[in-house]
Parts: sequence; structure tokens; C-alpha cells
Amino acid sequence: MCASASSNGVCTSLAELMNRVREAREAQGLTQAELADRVGVSRKTINTVENAVFVPSTVIALKLARALEEPVERLFSLAGE
Repeated sequence: MCASASSNGVCTSLAELMNRVREAREAQGLTQAELADRVGVSRKTINTVENAVFVPSTVIALKLARALEEPVERLFSLAGE
């Protein structure tokens, strides 16, 4: 988990990343547990992503996008964009 941006820009801080995972999940009528099963993570991971407590890895972000049938850019964006 990343809590702040590194000097080389590899890690994004929680304040910089916006996500629409909850919106997309609810639009499909999925529970957090159902989405977690589709992605292969725990329900708690889905909850922490939705509540901006955890910045997901690239792999998890891509799996979320696939499971929710959304482009990753629709689910995740930088604040202010």
C-alpha cells in the first residue's frame, strides 16, 4: 500500500487518486463480496479501495476494470482531471 507519492512519481498518494469503483459496482447490482470474488481479492480490499484507504496495484485496478466492464480510466483518475 502506498501512502504518499515518491520522488520519482511511481506511487500515487491517496489524495491524488479518485475512483468510481463503488458507483460502477452498484450500477451492476453487485455486492462488495461478489466483486471481490470476481477480482480474486477480499471484500475488505474492495471496501478499502472504494473508501480511498488503499491505492490498488496496477494488477488489481486492471482486474477491477475487467470485472466491472469499464475502462480503467473510467474507474480511476487523478484528482483535478
